[in-house]
Amino acid sequence: MVPARADSRATPEASAESRAPSTASTAFGGFARLRARPDANDVLHYFTSRCWLLMAPTLLGCALVMAGISGSVPDIASALCMVAAAALCLPAPLHAKLERRILHDGWKRYPLMAVAVLLPMALFGFGTARWTNLQPGLHWDVTVNVYVIVVLTATALLESRLTSIIAATVGLWGGGSIVGGSAASFALLALGGAIGLLLAISQARNAASQAQAHSEREREQRRAEQLLHEYEQTGQGWFWETDRMGRITYVSERIAALLGKSTGELEGRPFTSLFMLEAQGQQSERTLVFHLNTRSSFQDLDVRAGTGNGEDERWWSISGRPVLDQFNNFMGFRGSGTDLTEKRRSQQHVTQLARFDSLTKLANRFQMAEWLEKILTSPRVETRACAVFLLDLDRFKQVNDTMGHPAGDALLKQVAERLGGTVGDRGRVGRLGGDEFQVILHGAQQREGLAHLARRIIENLSQPYSIDGARVTIGASVGIALCPDDGTTSEALIRNADLALYAAKGNGRGRHHFYDEDLHSDARERQQLEEDLRDAIANGSLELHYQPQVRTTSERITGFEALLRWKHPVHGYLSPAKFVPVAEETGLVAQIGEWALRTACRDLARWPEEVRVAVNVSPLQFANPALPAIVTQAIATAGVSASRLELEITESVFLGEDKSTESMFAALKGIGVRLALDDFGTGYSSLGYLKKAPFDKIKIDQSFVRGATVPGSRNGAIISSIVSLAEALGMETTAEGVETLDELDLVRMLGCSHVQGYIYARPITVEAATAKLSESLVAVAEGPRSARAPRQTMLRKVMLEHGSHVYYGTIRNISQSGAMIEGLWNVPPGTVFGVHLADDYLMMATARWSKEDRMGVEFAQALELDGTGAVLFTPTRQRRDRADQPELRRVG
Repeated sequence: MVPARADSRATPEASAESRAPSTASTAFGGFARLRARPDANDVLHYFTSRCWLLMAPTLLGCALVMAGISGSVPDIASALCMVAAAALCLPAPLHAKLERRILHDGWKRYPLMAVAVLLPMALFGFGTARWTNLQPGLHWDVTVNVYVIVVLTATALLESRLTSIIAATVGLWGGGSIVGGSAASFALLALGGAIGLLLAISQARNAASQAQAHSEREREQRRAEQLLHEYEQTGQGWFWETDRMGRITYVSERIAALLGKSTGELEGRPFTSLFMLEAQGQQSERTLVFHLNTRSSFQDLDVRAGTGNGEDERWWSISGRPVLDQFNNFMGFRGSGTDLTEKRRSQQHVTQLARFDSLTKLANRFQMAEWLEKILTSPRVETRACAVFLLDLDRFKQVNDTMGHPAGDALLKQVAERLGGTVGDRGRVGRLGGDEFQVILHGAQQREGLAHLARRIIENLSQPYSIDGARVTIGASVGIALCPDDGTTSEALIRNADLALYAAKGNGRGRHHFYDEDLHSDARERQQLEEDLRDAIANGSLELHYQPQVRTTSERITGFEALLRWKHPVHGYLSPAKFVPVAEETGLVAQIGEWALRTACRDLARWPEEVRVAVNVSPLQFANPALPAIVTQAIATAGVSASRLELEITESVFLGEDKSTESMFAALKGIGVRLALDDFGTGYSSLGYLKKAPFDKIKIDQSFVRGATVPGSRNGAIISSIVSLAEALGMETTAEGVETLDELDLVRMLGCSHVQGYIYARPITVEAATAKLSESLVAVAEGPRSARAPRQTMLRKVMLEHGSHVYYGTIRNISQSGAMIEGLWNVPPGTVFGVHLADDYLMMATARWSKEDRMGVEFAQALELDGTGAVLFTPTRQRRDRADQPELRRVG
């Protein structure tokens, strides 16, 4: 029933139903308290009234009246009895309070009633009767009338407490009967007391039954009111009521608040003003008006609330019925409503999920496939051209594993924003799932333009991200397929773009790759490599080779780094760069890492005590809570000291910087192993983790050692800073990748405590390492004095400008400082060219030598390297006026 206000026109039933809802504490908590401990004024359960103290002045007043009428005073005994009776009535509030502390069904309340009610009345009766017998001037008719007055007063003060009234009456007349009373009077008094007791018992039973029935009715009513109130307050529904003219007489406060008004402002307004009846095409709204006019019931009508448009739009489902009085006169409508807004939004959300990614709000796989299919099935052949980009984020799984999936979701949102901003209006961007994205460009596309867009995407997505206060850096790889060159169906284009993506990732990640027919054979080769790697793990075909780590001051071997090697049964030794990525993607790296840890400890047991072994720990291994147990078991099985084992950990484990990382470091240090920070300076950019991480050594990445001896290089300053930082933190330093004597002299001068590289030895087998240690721990540096910049082999068409002439050539190899270009004959040394390495990328270069159709050029400015050591073609827009360049001579 609807909680409506009482109305002069409402029926008695409606008036009863319109009681305002009570709170939960009143409805249920109050009733529970009533059952547990009755109310203080409950005449059924409590015998003593706080008003009983008024009996004291009543008794004293009656005694004064008797003295005035008789002209006498009571003797001492009579007076003491009457005064004692009045005194016993005075602590009535204390007696009532004490009785409240006694369970209402306990026997202790009866002695309390006897002391508080029966005893004072008996003393007063005894005192007055004694006074009457001793004073001839005081007659019994006066005393009897006083008794009547006292009994009536007691009845009033005891407030219908029948048991107490009977006790007071019996006590008063019983006290009087003691003085000269006969046996007959005592018998009559006993009879009257028994009759009164029976009446009290009967009344108590009736009162108990009535109280129980009343409590049940009250509980049901409160429960109904509370349920209706909660129904309103929780937003599950609301109620309304109108008069016979259709004006609002009641509406829930919540609805009034949604409409931006108070209930007082809505009362008296037409009920239809709550809705937008002018909206077109709403059959339910016209039906509402029809039902209101015809005074007929209606149910579950959808109406639009009059709250405005846009985000404030709300929809309700309302039901109502006419209210009639006892004479069947129409009194108005009463009904309820529920909110349909969330249901409608859920329906819209379902539609959104069917076509859009819920996390990034980009188009999902279904919509992208639908759009691509629409392009490829266009009626006109010339409009079917398009390009498909497949993107995969590099190192995203590492972010998920170390920082958690919420951080990964936040990263994906930022990636989606950057990707959409980079592509712009050129195409449509979608997320296929996980860290895979897709870009579709409609229309004929030039490969140069696509390559430029791919480089921009990779560059923008590789910029650092801020996730939960931490700085995160990832990369991206892009595979590209074109229609109709690489396929004319959506399945073929997606498959070929996926193969191109794998090729881009296989070439070092952070690259783009166009589809080529050779990629099919590469995919088969990769699948075969994965199968062979699984077989190698099962058959024990993997090996550990060891590269010595040498102390710079004494040139003695202090330890070896364990390096993974695999001798393929067909291809021979494979580079770890070829099969380790396969192990990471297939989840085999944890199994391989555990095997390497056990094998290194077993080999370490054969070496001198002063020699240590260093084993690399991948981020996946580090995130495994069982790692300390695995390390402990490997050390115990090999029987070596924990301090001889050094675990090399990369900076990527600090991407999360959570408590689990600190706990893992504490557990490993508790074992007693040494910890080394590997590839320092190439990953996580923050140095804050060094304050907490208990490293024993920092390994300087070889990218800082390479080129450190080249004039103008800043690598030496970086190495010096790292050494100073390590010394301040009490850590050792190891310079990796030292290959020349010049580099060895530099790192020794800069204070590196250890050196690792080809200058002392290449990685060797465990047998060779054991033999070396058995001879001597002294290492001898052997190698070239200096090294040229590392070169990268490639076939790349370039355009060369010299004066007003333009030439075309092919780059055969390239380094940071120069390149070998093929296609120009007999170029004089010293000739200056403007070399177009990429779109909008002009690099000035000088010819240093020439032989037949090949020449070596030196760049005016060093090129940049990416994280893998490959050359980056970052536009610098370096140009010079062609008028300043000399003419090219003897060009064939």
